[in-house]
Amino acid sequence: MTRDALVRGTGWAGVWYVPLVLLLFSGLFFAVAHRQIWRMQLPQTARATTTGVADIKLIGRLLDSRFWSLAVKEINQTLGNKQLIFMLIFPVTIQLLVFGFALSPDVNNLKLGVVDYSKTPASRELISALTENGIFVVKSYSNSQQELGNLVRAGRITTGLVIPPKFNHNLRSGQTAEIQILIDAVDANTTGIASGYAAQIINNYSQRQANQSPPLIQPRVRFLYNPGLISSWFFIPGVLGLVLTLMSSLVAAATVVREKETGTLEQLLMTPAADWEILLAKVVPLFILLIGDVLLALGIARLVFNLPFRGSFSLFMMLSGVSIFVGISIGILLATVSPNQIRTQLTAFFINMPVNTLSGTVTPIETMPVFFQYLSWLNPLRHYVAISRGLLLKGVGLEVLWLNALALLIFAIILLGISSHLFRRQLV
Repeated sequence: MTRDALVRGTGWAGVWYVPLVLLLFSGLFFAVAHRQIWRMQLPQTARATTTGVADIKLIGRLLDSRFWSLAVKEINQTLGNKQLIFMLIFPVTIQLLVFGFALSPDVNNLKLGVVDYSKTPASRELISALTENGIFVVKSYSNSQQELGNLVRAGRITTGLVIPPKFNHNLRSGQTAEIQILIDAVDANTTGIASGYAAQIINNYSQRQANQSPPLIQPRVRFLYNPGLISSWFFIPGVLGLVLTLMSSLVAAATVVREKETGTLEQLLMTPAADWEILLAKVVPLFILLIGDVLLALGIARLVFNLPFRGSFSLFMMLSGVSIFVGISIGILLATVSPNQIRTQLTAFFINMPVNTLSGTVTPIETMPVFFQYLSWLNPLRHYVAISRGLLLKGVGLEVLWLNALALLIFAIILLGISSHLFRRQLV
């Protein structure tokens, strides 16, 4: 609707259904929220809040460690938090599936509108050439060029083809036959790809009509590491790093802020545990759960998208662990400088957006301006994405990825040091 209002300018005739859909969604969400609030007003039976004290005591007797007691407390709180478990499992699965299936640079099924003034076998052959590979799909045949232009303006078709009356005559007489192609350029990326496809198809059609001999040079191109040019193989390793960074930072921030809001952080101060034991007890359970997220994501990538794993599994898991420490450090840093959950989420939003954009997850870094290419070296996610693609697709090792691994390790040390220092200051 905003694209139509700002760029195309069709008006209500082209987007009348969009406000109806928005109203439907708003009504649905309002009904769900109303039901939840109504349920909250009803009396609820008290639920048991025991956390397995006997087991904790048993483990404490076996290990006799304040750190282990704190770690067990964190594990029980984490496993008892259904929303947190949901955040650790559901977003990873959904984002991998959505990005793998929906986010693709390939363009297919472009809506094609046709005005064929020629109505000859040659014009029908041209239309067939445009549609035979599934890139363009004929959605309408119009009687006039003005009607075709209105369809493009309304967004009902993406590409319009106008074949003049003398198209067949010009081809048979050896003259240049001109056709007109109208493309909806609201989506610049799709427009560029559609224009290139159309030009290539028409060029091949023109060569067949002219009966030209094969060119003297015939290049044979070999695609390495992804011979099928499967777009999900490019996106999945990047999305894995994106989800891992988001989840580790958000979950770590939520865990620490929850302690601050509920007042249990002050209770920890009254225990004989040292500050490093308190911090380490919070980090270890999250680290184990997030390692499980990595294994879950690899399983989905392998089973659903048939993503290869050509490198060292142990090296991949070790560097994934370093990346998790980076994300946890960012989360603890956000929690220490933010007083509540809302402030933490807003701060995380402004940090995660540029981190994701400059990581090369969706847009290749080589296509960015030079300034942002250099700036991306300060982005830890950029290094983990390079590591993931190098290990999963290329099968290289530290002899190639040592610079990215070293940068990721430096980020982990610096961020973990800063966040732990600020966390200890809150415990003083």
